[in-house]
Amino acid sequence: MANYYDTLGVPKGASEKDIRSAFRRLAREHHPDVNDNNPASEEKFKEINEAYTVLSDSDSRRKYDRYGDDWKRAVDFEHSGRGGGFNFTNMGHGGIRGGPRGINLEDLFGGMGSIGFETGRHPPAEYPVSVTLEEAFNGATRRLQMQDGRRLEVQIPAGVDNGSKVHISANSGPGNDFYLVVSVKEHPRFRRQGKDLYVEVEAPLDDAVLGGELTVPTLTGRLALTVPKGTQNGRRFRLAGQGMPALISQTNNVRNDVDHRGDLIATLKVKLPVELTADEVDLFQRLRHKRIESIQAADTDAGDGAGEG
Repeated sequence: MANYYDTLGVPKGASEKDIRSAFRRLAREHHPDVNDNNPASEEKFKEINEAYTVLSDSDSRRKYDRYGDDWKRAVDFEHSGRGGGFNFTNMGHGGIRGGPRGINLEDLFGGMGSIGFETGRHPPAEYPVSVTLEEAFNGATRRLQMQDGRRLEVQIPAGVDNGSKVHISANSGPGNDFYLVVSVKEHPRFRRQGKDLYVEVEAPLDDAVLGGELTVPTLTGRLALTVPKGTQNGRRFRLAGQGMPALISQTNNVRNDVDHRGDLIATLKVKLPVELTADEVDLFQRLRHKRIESIQAADTDAGDGAGEG
């Protein structure tokens, strides 16, 4: 059996903080949900969790330091000659009274400090989960691999953002509540700021000059946008109710409809023509000539007006 200290990569005299820090770092690296259920990572995660389960409890750690791999029989050793042994099968998971059950997320990702566990040592856990922007818009589900072999399906509500915390109850006894801490992946097209979304829309030069109609992508489809003539590059158009939904509070049932969504801000990017025909070049040259004539005429009129004074 592997040495628990070696499994976590800490010395025998490591502090509780160092043990907890090493566990969280290794558990994040080897957790099955971030390794596409790789069997090797899953087995490594179990070893890491077993080592931490023992070393994070002062009583079990003391027994392990003294008896090594036979630490579970410590009571037998310590009670030998004093009237019988002790049945560890009644002490809960892993032979530790009040020890963690399920995925042991409270040790893996830290606590919220609001609800105590049955041992009084650990607050609810925080478990990181990543979603796409589309999943943050519509809501999503995830299946979590529990330490006891169960797979728990959890719901991620629509409207979550980076850092959103979703309370999950495993319904398997005290000490099994935890939080999903959400991170939203960057989108190749949309940029998010709170409930608002930002997108760039290309417009041909002639549409910007003469006016026209464009289509704007949204997370629910495409919308038509009327561009007035003379629209400058970089102008922003606000499409109300086409942004992200409001996060539904667990204590306040907010409707997830357009009335509670943010806006979509479309920024116009005028696309200049690259390959011009001879006729098009001639038209642009004539346009430039006309503009120069117009400027010169305006300057002449301004000079005449000043002379008359």
